[in-house]
Amino acid sequence: MDIIHIAKLARIGLEGKESKKLEAELSAILDFVEKLKEADVEGIAPMAGGTDLKNMTREDKAMPKGEEIRQKILANAPKRRDDFVEVKAVLE
Repeated sequence: MDIIHIAKLARIGLEGKESKKLEAELSAILDFVEKLKEADVEGIAPMAGGTDLKNMTREDKAMPKGEEIRQKILANAPKRRDDFVEVKAVLE
């Protein structure tokens, strides 16, 4: 196995003993893949992912609140401008 060539393709910089170690590790991985090929998978449906869960989302809409709650929020704001809470700029 030409580990130097494989390392170049993967854009991995190798020094000295690293190439020997990587060659041994890659060889072990490839041996394991060969072992997996021996597994009996007859009658097992292929999977596209690990779960059947789906993202559950809800519509993003404002929840109507009473004037009393709005006034409490504005009263607790460190800075306000008219009927809005003033915050620091996120992007300048």
